[in-house]
Amino acid sequence: MDGANQTIVLEFFLLGLSKHPNVEIVLFVLCLGIYLIILLGNSSLIILSILDSNLHTPMYFFLSNLSFMDIFGTSSFVPFMLVNFLSVRKTISFPACALQMYLTLALGTTESVLLAMMAYDRYVAICNPLRYTIIMNMRVCVQLAALSWIVGSVNSLLQTILALRLSFCGKNVIDHFFCEVLAVVKLACVDISLNAFVMMVALVLVTLTPLLLILISYVFILATILSLNSTEGRKKAFSTCSAHLAVVIIFFGTILFMYSKPKAKDPDSDKLIALFYGAVTSMLNPIIYSLRNNEVKAAVKKESLTLLRRSLHFISL
Repeated sequence: MDGANQTIVLEFFLLGLSKHPNVEIVLFVLCLGIYLIILLGNSSLIILSILDSNLHTPMYFFLSNLSFMDIFGTSSFVPFMLVNFLSVRKTISFPACALQMYLTLALGTTESVLLAMMAYDRYVAICNPLRYTIIMNMRVCVQLAALSWIVGSVNSLLQTILALRLSFCGKNVIDHFFCEVLAVVKLACVDISLNAFVMMVALVLVTLTPLLLILISYVFILATILSLNSTEGRKKAFSTCSAHLAVVIIFFGTILFMYSKPKAKDPDSDKLIALFYGAVTSMLNPIIYSLRNNEVKAAVKKESLTLLRRSLHFISL
């Protein structure tokens, strides 16, 4: 970051929906509810995965990572956004903006790669069940999860550094709810061709490539399921990956819609779509895995009964 940036741009103003204060009040209530559901739903999945021995499997190891990303990712911007919804002066310091840019991009990228790792896990489980425990041992699972985090962190670090090196010539009004890297880069008063090139390469490597790998995995999974003679076997095999498939459709579907749709006449609609991608998808993940997974339902029932017994025992003392 050059000297001009340090002396001229000390903070950013987040425009959000400042022109529609009544809408911001509605969004505050809605986003607060969504955030609380994200915290409760995802933390519950993490705790269940730790407490219930039946959930000590690769699938739930990856799911715990996904839940942690959803909690950490939304916490990097939602609380600050909620405060700004009720504030007259919606500002964020330059360092805080840089941190927010890094965290939101890193966790979004990591989730994209992790979903591909989860697809590979489902591929091995259905297409090669006899060797599943050998192939997907804990060491491999940790390595795959670590690779997801490393890829997300490196991609975000590179794009954030490139964004912060730009000159803004005093422009500090971000037309968004939070510091999103593309919204910040648009403020630059210098050539951003390098940033645009890196963003395009990153889009191919960490979004389209994982999506392609997921599609290939599900082609093999579908072929294996259709080759089963038993209807019950097909149903059971599909049920093990239906939740993951639903999460993939929501996550990548939202991204593809954001980048492929024509530019809206009203920029506020683009901001609301980005908000949906950032918060609502994180809320839906634990709901989908809970509703479509018998193992999670059984774990909830088991731990609830255990908690009830302990409570009754404590009361009787």
